[in-house]
Amino acid sequence: MKQEIFKIQSQEKIANGVYLMKLEGNTDAITASGQFVNIKLNGFFLRRPISVCDYDKNSLTLIYKTVGEGTKEMSKYENGTELDILVGLGNGYDTSRSGDKPLLIGGGVGVPPLYNLCKKLIGEGKTPTVILGFNKKEDVFFEEEFKKLGAKVYVTTASGEYGIKGFVTDAMNDLSYTYFYSCGPEPMLKAIYDKSTTEGELSFEERMGCGFGACMGCSCKTKYGNKRICKDGPVLRKEEVIW
Repeated sequence: MKQEIFKIQSQEKIANGVYLMKLEGNTDAITASGQFVNIKLNGFFLRRPISVCDYDKNSLTLIYKTVGEGTKEMSKYENGTELDILVGLGNGYDTSRSGDKPLLIGGGVGVPPLYNLCKKLIGEGKTPTVILGFNKKEDVFFEEEFKKLGAKVYVTTASGEYGIKGFVTDAMNDLSYTYFYSCGPEPMLKAIYDKSTTEGELSFEERMGCGFGACMGCSCKTKYGNKRICKDGPVLRKEEVIW
């Protein structure tokens, strides 16, 4: 983990209440897809944890949803604004376990961390399939971006306005895959856990105090003892999860 100063290069609204922010700064502390950053906002006591969508040596892409006063304030920040960010938090996904045909499943703001993962898996010669789940058509984002990487993409909406009607598990029917990676709300992760036919990894969303394991506020029970979602997670393997 490192504390760095990043500068906003651009920010745009890409879906209903969803924003994409590109920043310039040192990303050396990021070592795996699925890690997150923790952003300090002026006037707010707690930092805001945001999953890393994509990164290279000197730039960082974040996608977040305005769900509270902090993220609403962040959506108003202009280009050139400097942000104090803790970088390289969490454990991330393990691509060595993927097999040849991994399945990536994201729901809502659980979609962003799968983008860099998909890019890395394709770079390793794997053939990923991606399922993106949303409530309504106006919530859909990054379908084309995943397709441009070369992945086969399925989109589901609970309303049935776009793509497959239903949930991400409805798109899993008849799919053949060697391993799965997922991120999203807990009910979705539980449904994937029950539906999946292989081993896999689940990235959990959790309220965090410090974001780096000091406060124990986001600890959870696993088959191998208590783990902190911010430090030992957010990614847990299917075989260790207790529901």
